[in-house]
Amino acid sequence: MVRKIRAWAAVGIATLVLVLFAMPSYRQGEASIAGKTAQDFPLEIWGKPGHLTDLKGKVVILNFWATWCPPCIEETPSLNRLQKYVESRNAFILGVSVDEDPVAYEKFLKEQGIVFPTFREPTGKLALDYGTPKYPDTYVIGRHGKILRKFLGPQQWDSPDMLAYFDSILGSS
Repeated sequence: MVRKIRAWAAVGIATLVLVLFAMPSYRQGEASIAGKTAQDFPLEIWGKPGHLTDLKGKVVILNFWATWCPPCIEETPSLNRLQKYVESRNAFILGVSVDEDPVAYEKFLKEQGIVFPTFREPTGKLALDYGTPKYPDTYVIGRHGKILRKFLGPQQWDSPDMLAYFDSILGSS
């Protein structure tokens, strides 16, 4: 009887640990990077060259993605809707694709009707420099160039909770 209780207790503890680590509140914001200055890099927005630092004064939602990544494809429609929600408030999504194939990249942009600026960085070095372990991975950069939050994995970017988060930072960051 004592062995059964111990076995069930071990199973219960293991389940509790798994649930804890799977909770969105555990996986989402990484306090370790909040407040750090976002690393500058060259970019191209709508065909014009620039740098991330040129975007100070705007909230930038920096999303690393790839056309071959099912979770990236899954979150694309909600990213498009979020772009429409934030664009009039001095914020936008900046997509960085790690695709090596420019044809697949261009095809994806057209098929998905991407409405936010995005560019291709096929080496993946920029994503690695930011600390992106897998795709999609998203960093919210405030108006002063500081990282506000990091989101791991796909999100429902236009959910009520997410829109409330963006409302809060668009009014104060």
